[in-house]
Amino acid sequence: MTEVPLRWRDLDSGACSIARTMTVLGEPWTVLVVRDLLHGVRRFDDLVAHLGIARTVLARRLAALAEAGLVETAEYREPGRRTRREYRLTDAGQDLRPVLMALMEYGDRHRADEPPVVVRHEGCGEPVTLVAECAAGHRVGAGDRVRSTPGPGARGPDPG
Repeated sequence: MTEVPLRWRDLDSGACSIARTMTVLGEPWTVLVVRDLLHGVRRFDDLVAHLGIARTVLARRLAALAEAGLVETAEYREPGRRTRREYRLTDAGQDLRPVLMALMEYGDRHRADEPPVVVRHEGCGEPVTLVAECAAGHRVGAGDRVRSTPGPGARGPDPG
């Protein structure tokens, strides 16, 4: 008997990598916390001041990011003050840079009159753009057709 391949609508959407990522990044403020950490804002009070976020909300977001393995803490102490923690992105957190850059490019194109920030390559000073390409090295543009196929982690619908 020939097995019928799974179609997109037949896949368990909870197993989707986007869905799994959004369980961490989907809370209000979380992406902006990651953005500030990427730009070197690491201390709690500095994050509160720069973001205009409630301290309790920031504490919850940082705890969730740490639990997900995206943020780690390091202690520091200013002279005459108590020991405090600063927050740094782990390698997994740093891997979110292109995701945030993609959101920024979308916002620049569709939500802003002019880009408020330009990301530049330190080596040459030129603006950085994101490029999608297939494994054979072909560039994939926004208008190009692509197809999503079930991967090794795909699951069918829960029969229960």
